[in-house]
Amino acid sequence: MRISLYSRLSRTSILRVAAALPLVALLSGCNAVVLRPAGDIAAQQRDLLLISTGLMLLIIIPVIALTVLFAWRYRAANTEARYEPDWDHSTQLELVIWAAPLLIIICLGAITWTGTHLLDPYRQLDRVSSGNPVKPGTEPLQVQVVALDWKWVFIYPQLGIATVNELAAPVNRPINFQITSGTVMNSFYVPALAGQIYAMPAMQTKLHAVINKPGDYDGFSANYSGAGFSGMKFRFYGQSVEDFDKWVARVKKDGTALDRTGYLKLEEPSENEPPRYFSSVPPDLYHAALNMCVQPGKMCQDEMMRIDARGGGGMASINNTLPLAKDKYARRDAPLAAAPSFVTTLCTVEEPMGATHAQALPVINPRDPAGMVGVGLPKPGLPRLRPFSIARLGEPS
Repeated sequence: MRISLYSRLSRTSILRVAAALPLVALLSGCNAVVLRPAGDIAAQQRDLLLISTGLMLLIIIPVIALTVLFAWRYRAANTEARYEPDWDHSTQLELVIWAAPLLIIICLGAITWTGTHLLDPYRQLDRVSSGNPVKPGTEPLQVQVVALDWKWVFIYPQLGIATVNELAAPVNRPINFQITSGTVMNSFYVPALAGQIYAMPAMQTKLHAVINKPGDYDGFSANYSGAGFSGMKFRFYGQSVEDFDKWVARVKKDGTALDRTGYLKLEEPSENEPPRYFSSVPPDLYHAALNMCVQPGKMCQDEMMRIDARGGGGMASINNTLPLAKDKYARRDAPLAAAPSFVTTLCTVEEPMGATHAQALPVINPRDPAGMVGVGLPKPGLPRLRPFSIARLGEPS
């Protein structure tokens, strides 16, 4: 009987162990990159996380241990435990209960405050690793990042190249990222390098980071952005200086030219894009992407803000629009809404207001300017202002 019971228990144990093996196999595939990063900024963030967790455990572990101890010591079956029904206060115990958490909160506050400033993504790096400051005269690698549907575009303005879904940088050299989006909000994240930074349309965020170990690392969008979000990934390569130079040479050799027309084609939504190389890129492409004016003839956001800061374009701006040739967002117009259009730029040497397109457009009757206030329009009860001119944009107010 005992042998039969022992055999049955043994078989049960074996079955439980066998059932647990697939779970162990799954855990073996986990990559704790956040706790084992390859970049100094991510390493400091890891240390901040571990220190904060350790400080909190100084309270959590004793409380859990004392809870178990009290439950065991003062159980009903323990007749030898002290019984003090009239006890209600202990100054020493109150000091311990309140002083220990207060000291931990003070430590956490100090660490959080200093960490917030030292790890500010907009802060220039003063070191490439612990005990290894940035050498004087070191030029950071500039990388301009544009999030699209559903891919990443990386522009290297110092090198005149660009890539899609592939990023590389030499080890121990500071990297200055300028990040924006040509579509909805995304989040640029390389766990081995630094924390995630949001990419937002018509806005620029920054990240200063450094990679300290050569390797192939994951990069992706950490903010849901639509149907192709799951495939919005890229590879980040930390390389030696020699390997990085070879990578740049390969991009220039195998890549094609990226102009504004090619960028507009690249803007169209696509999923699971393979890496692509561009051997040349216009120096103002990122500025145009940031200010949403890659399309020829379209007014840039910074130009529009300068005009608005001077009081607006007045009556001359009423008809300053052109029909939208292609809507990258596939917007469906409301029945009562006007046709999709965009504000055209003011006349410049490079882009003369899309004059060739404007000639074929019908003349739209100006709206009633009553009540409108701006440069070139009369304010109610005041004499008429001076006529609007481009030259006045640069005048001090």
